[in-house]
Order: sequence, then C-alpha cells, then structure tokens
Amino acid sequence: MKETNAFGSYEISTDPDRLDRAQIHRWLSTDTYWALGRSRGKQDAAIDGSLNFGAYAKEGGAMAAYARVVTDLATFAWLCDVYVAPAARGGGLGTALVAAVRDHLAPYGVNRVALATRDAHGVYGKAGFTPLEDPREWMTLDPRRPGPAGAAGPEATRPNGTD
Repeated sequence: MKETNAFGSYEISTDPDRLDRAQIHRWLSTDTYWALGRSRGKQDAAIDGSLNFGAYAKEGGAMAAYARVVTDLATFAWLCDVYVAPAARGGGLGTALVAAVRDHLAPYGVNRVALATRDAHGVYGKAGFTPLEDPREWMTLDPRRPGPAGAAGPEATRPNGTD
C-alpha cells in the first residue's frame, strides 16, 4: 500500500518509484557511520527487499530524507538507514519520518519495531521508542566477526553476486 503524508514543506511517501536511489546511496555510503563504503549494489538490494520511506520537498520534489524498514508486516520490523539531508535537519523532519513509519506499521499489528542508534535517541524517543529493557535478551549474528559463527568468513555465507 503506497502512502503519502504531509509534514510542513515536505511529503513523506512509501512509493518506491519516487526514491532517488543514487542520492540514498551517496548519503549512506559517504555520510553515515553504519553504512560507510556500502556498495551501490548492496544498497539497491537492501532497498528492493524493504519497505522504504522518502521525504520530498513539496516544491521541486527533491529528496530530503530516507528510512528503510525490514519487516514481515505481521510481527516484527527493523527500522534502519534513517537519514535526513543536512539542509533539512533541525526542523523536525526526522521525527516526522519516524512517526510516519510507526503510523504506517500500526494497522498491521506489528508488535515490535527495533532499531539501533549511537546518536539519535532523542529523535526516536519522540516517536515512542525506548531503550531495550534488558539488552541481554537480544543477540546478533555477524559473520564478519571472528568466532564460531563467523569462522568460515563472510564470503562463505553470501550468495554469488552479492557483496
């Protein structure tokens, strides 16, 4: 279901045809701590496998912010790759974008939306996110790290043609 919401001089949309993939890749691969150096192919694959939200200037349509959600639209969602262009920061667009994600997922009954952040707790808190009650209940699997799960190395766990 494609959805468009208004926020000030911006529109927030889930229409994948409006995404400026090149801009998203530039933002994330050059100006974030979590996706620095991410390849365009990997970014396109991530977009293709996700629910995407873009914020666009009402005048001219330039993309001003982006968020990506990995979800089954039933029980769980992972909010990631949230980015607001520097010129659009400070006016509440990030908070509005995260609220649009929250509101879009609500009718599906998704009962947990998770994310990770080093520096934007205030933005996410305004949309209702709270720190994990007990982080020891959560685990991750990262084949890039040494140890039993990653012993074979990251290349052994990736399908051909991906990076």
